[in-house]
Amino acid sequence: MFEKVGAEESARLEALAAKVRDELPAAGLPVLAPGLHHALAGGAEVEVDDGADAAGGVYVDWEASPRLRECAVRALRLRLMDDPVLRRPGQISAAMMHAMAAILTSAGFTVEDPDDEYRPFHLRVLAGPAPDVASGWEPREEEMDMSAWQTADEGADAD
Repeated sequence: MFEKVGAEESARLEALAAKVRDELPAAGLPVLAPGLHHALAGGAEVEVDDGADAAGGVYVDWEASPRLRECAVRALRLRLMDDPVLRRPGQISAAMMHAMAAILTSAGFTVEDPDDEYRPFHLRVLAGPAPDVASGWEPREEEMDMSAWQTADEGADAD
């Protein structure tokens, strides 16, 4: 029987996945919305496996564009086994795993290759940045200081 992690661990995994979903677009990568049908878009997909076993955790994979996936499926249907399009999605996924690992690591995340035959071309995210490490993209306090806006507004009123 499939056993799930407890509520506290599930919340931790979801929070970690949310941080990953924020960090990748900060680097300019598209991230698929949870639950979005694969036929509609390509990009990073972040998912939580809430199984209470060694395979549980947060995983990231890359979906090539729907057009490229369609071309690969067409080549398979036509048995065009030498068509280079059959290798392209895997090549792209491998390259994107390296890129996303570098992006996440530079932001303070701990990632690994899950070495799982059921998850080829996936990253496993073990931990996020330390709580005292601020991301470079989040609004800073001085950006949120409304007094600068008030001063600008007061100057405009004087005109």
